[in-house]
Amino acid sequence: MADLINVSYDTQIPNNVGLSSDKRVLKALEKWHPGYIDWWNDLIPEQFQLSDIYLRTAVSVDPKGWAKFDYVKMPDYRWGILLAPQVEDRKIPFGEHKGEPAWQEVPGEYRALLRRLIVIQADTEPASVEQQKFLGKTAPSMYDMRNLFQVNVEEGRHLWAMVYLLQKYFGADGREEAHELLRRSSGSEDAPRMLGAFNEATPDWLSFFMFTYFTDRDGKMQLEALAQSGFDPLSRTCRFMLTEEAHHMFVGETGVGRTIQRTCEAMNEAGITNPYDIDKIRALGVIDLPTIQKKMNLHYTLSLDLFGQEISTNAANAFNNGIKGRYMENRLEDDHQLQNDTYPVHSVVGDKIVSEDVPALTAINMRLRDDYVRDAAGGVGRWNKIIKKNGIDFALIIPHEGFHRQIGVFSKVSISPEGNIISQAEWDANVGNWLPNKADGDFIASLMVPCFEKGEYAGWIAPPKVGIDNKPGDFEYVKLYEA
Repeated sequence: MADLINVSYDTQIPNNVGLSSDKRVLKALEKWHPGYIDWWNDLIPEQFQLSDIYLRTAVSVDPKGWAKFDYVKMPDYRWGILLAPQVEDRKIPFGEHKGEPAWQEVPGEYRALLRRLIVIQADTEPASVEQQKFLGKTAPSMYDMRNLFQVNVEEGRHLWAMVYLLQKYFGADGREEAHELLRRSSGSEDAPRMLGAFNEATPDWLSFFMFTYFTDRDGKMQLEALAQSGFDPLSRTCRFMLTEEAHHMFVGETGVGRTIQRTCEAMNEAGITNPYDIDKIRALGVIDLPTIQKKMNLHYTLSLDLFGQEISTNAANAFNNGIKGRYMENRLEDDHQLQNDTYPVHSVVGDKIVSEDVPALTAINMRLRDDYVRDAAGGVGRWNKIIKKNGIDFALIIPHEGFHRQIGVFSKVSISPEGNIISQAEWDANVGNWLPNKADGDFIASLMVPCFEKGEYAGWIAPPKVGIDNKPGDFEYVKLYEA
């Protein structure tokens, strides 16, 4: 298995899939590569393209030691195609093919469904880089700038991972889909990204932290479900992607936590005890906790929409066909086929929200979303511990699943964060208290002043407790290019 663990650098594209002996796919990827580089160069400001950034690069897929850290210019980053080691005699773990040998090639009858799932996942990877393209200019520290660019290059690598599957296993259709991935663009009127949350703006660093905590967590859940796939190359691809995805959520959780920490410190230093004394708190140059709650409400609910309809025939088919499983499928104690199982789903009946048991096969999306809600709650609890430790009477609260929804059973009704069905007039009167408004955005934007001094941090965010790669607080994470 050694050749599947270590990464080969004998082609333009680092890989552990034997590209040097797969001339057809290598040629297709080399043909796609210039368009990718053009896409990247159009996104990242030139100043940062020419800077040396302390990035980690995957050199192995061994979980005990897969990455090395070093200075690299982003256009020289070795994007590669990396699959987790193959499990010998792996069996399909769920659906009607449960117990059969995992597929090494695409089953003809599932070709269209598999391709669509891969394309949807692939489309999210470049979208987030597009959403974050201006943030480097307002980085609150070199530490944060480095983390932004680490997330960006890894999202780029995840795009490569999915494009490899398209090029290798889907022929001309796959090549066309790979081309379209570079044609679509986040927020474009003519060719937007496929999922709504990936067409939203990421205008400031608090948005970035919320995105990497909540929206990248959706990515984690989707990748985990795809890692169960009976199509073994997809499973192996997603298993390794999950290794990198963990850092993205770490950036989000610690970024929000550091923002909260600095706000609490500033309040205590100024003797402010009321977290709703917003004008006084903002005058300190920090982001008040109610506004952090509003930003959380926005990004959390946008992320819930990414799970799609609560009841879905497509999701049922993907599970039944052995293509996409559930979160931590191997830990679930059932028959993994769900022919006679039920699962509770909420719906709106009249002016009430009710729960009903539906066939579990059709509620695959709902179950994955419930797993996400439980997973996301952990970081919110840790944020609240920071607030409590600082002696401030405030707690962040995850809103009801029906609040501010654009997709699913709650999309046609107005629901408060507490879960009450309300009139449109009541929604209009209160939405500015629940979701960020223009004044909130303008205030946060006013704080987004870059801090490019080594070891220094903008006034609205606290330093991290520990540096990346255990580096000291004044480590030079980015060596900025100066013309």
